[in-house]
Amino acid sequence: QVQPVESGGGLVQPGGSLRLSCAASGSIFSINVMGWYRQAPGKERELVAHITSGGNTNYADSVKGRFTISRDNAKNTVYLQMNSLKPEDTAVYYCNVVVVPVGYGRSASYWGQGTQVTVSS
Repeated sequence: QVQPVESGGGLVQPGGSLRLSCAASGSIFSINVMGWYRQAPGKERELVAHITSGGNTNYADSVKGRFTISRDNAKNTVYLQMNSLKPEDTAVYYCNVVVVPVGYGRSASYWGQGTQVTVSS
């Protein structure tokens, strides 16, 4: 079983910064894509950013220039550096990893339990 675990959420004032981390543990043969999604109250879950095993990144238009995604392959960890935070960034942030588990012949997607980010004065 593969389990991503997020950390780093909290309360921050508008214009502030937070750094989220997500470490994937378990029987992992390889990790393909690692990403961050978010879900605000009353809204659908949306992609924030993802990064491939080769380092290619993709961002939602709403966070381009403010958020940076990175990964440490040796630690099976993905990070999301969030700067210039706005109240509309308030949401539960979920980590998603697409991995090939040990003994499996194909990849599978796993979700973390989420971490709350609140941007408010």
